[in-house]
Formats: sequence, structure tokens, C-alpha cells
Amino acid sequence: MNQHRPRGIVIVALLMIVFGMAEVVTGFTHNFFGLSTAKVTTSAYVGAAIGVLYALAGLLILPMKRWAAPLAIVFLIADIIGRIAMVVTDLYPVDSFKQTLAIIMGTSIVAIFAIYISLKWSSFS
Repeated sequence: MNQHRPRGIVIVALLMIVFGMAEVVTGFTHNFFGLSTAKVTTSAYVGAAIGVLYALAGLLILPMKRWAAPLAIVFLIADIIGRIAMVVTDLYPVDSFKQTLAIIMGTSIVAIFAIYISLKWSSFS
């Protein structure tokens, strides 16, 4: 295992794990700091699955293995697609500015993490 992990990658990985776990909890509680998901079983499972992908992407990049970086990016892309699907199917309601802004910002953060990992490709061995 590569003993030297760039600090940025460690921070991004830890944030992805924390944000992913928060998304899993949100999937089942349907509420996170005043933001909500639809209170149906489908929303719970899809939201939790998206959160698991997010957290797994963070876990994948921690060992700094080159094979894991593209898989993490695929998981993040799946997260983005899942979020869009949840909006389209009204599992993420967009009934307020706060809710809409949170969805846009959260999805943007996932995309930024994916871009960051791809830009740090040479750090993975």
C-alpha cells in the first residue's frame, strides 16, 4: 500500500464516506436538516443505495490503488444518475427553493469529487 496519501485525497475520501452515510440515514429517515425525501419505501431504498455508492467510492480511493479510482468515479456517476432519477420520479421533491438548492449543491459536490479524483489520477499507484 502506498504510505504517502495526498492530504486532499484523504479529505475527499473521508467527506465522501461521511456524506454517503448521511445519505443512507436520510434515505431511511426521509429528513436531513429540514430537507426531505418522499416517504415511500422506494425512496428509502434508492436513497440508501445512492449513499452506499457514495461511501464506497470514498473507501475505494483511500488505499490509493489505480484500479480503484475509475471504479470510484463510476460509483459517483451512478450516484449522480440516481439523484437525477429521484428528482424526475419525485422521490426528491423540488417543492421549495431550499430543497432544490440542496439537491443541486449536493449533486454538484459529487461531480466535483469525481473530477477531483480524475485530476489526481497520477497519485494512484
